[in-house]
Amino acid sequence: MAQPTSSALRALALEYKSLLDEPVEGFRVKLVNDDNLFEWEVAIFGPPDTLYQGGYFKAHMKFPPDYPYSPPSIRFLTKVWHPNVYENGDLCISILHPPVDDPQSGELPCERWNPTQNVRTILLSVISLLNEPNTFSPANVDASVMYRRWRDSRGKDKEYENIIRSDPTSKLSKYVSVTYTQL
Repeated sequence: MAQPTSSALRALALEYKSLLDEPVEGFRVKLVNDDNLFEWEVAIFGPPDTLYQGGYFKAHMKFPPDYPYSPPSIRFLTKVWHPNVYENGDLCISILHPPVDDPQSGELPCERWNPTQNVRTILLSVISLLNEPNTFSPANVDASVMYRRWRDSRGKDKEYENIIRSDPTSKLSKYVSVTYTQL
């Protein structure tokens, strides 16, 4: 890893303190290792009134040495069946994409990372994504197709919902299901 910049250390220290003092509803953060501000563990509680309500998801957030000029990455450690989560757990969301011109992506430059973003805006974007997946640019095509069927049927097509809420040891676990704990 390249040497972290002093502005990255300062920004991360301030953001971490801010999130401890005033947490984002539905999230808790902690450092993976107390002497490394560049790797965080994030606890995500499924947002109310979504299919993920009641869910508990662990994620790992890794910051580059030139943060906030480059975006962090987020990887779910808990298996998540979602159109915008790759099979390996990596989150695909515009706000975490580098601010480069990419005509193939279909994203507007204003939707991509910029240094005015911060961890709080990222976490709020994750909540928004759990509530309303981006099916136009899916990381998991099967989940995207199932989500669209579920949404278009107004919840009558239960395949997507059943996979999200299934027991990980069930026959549907081949699709990667969400692990739940009682809150």
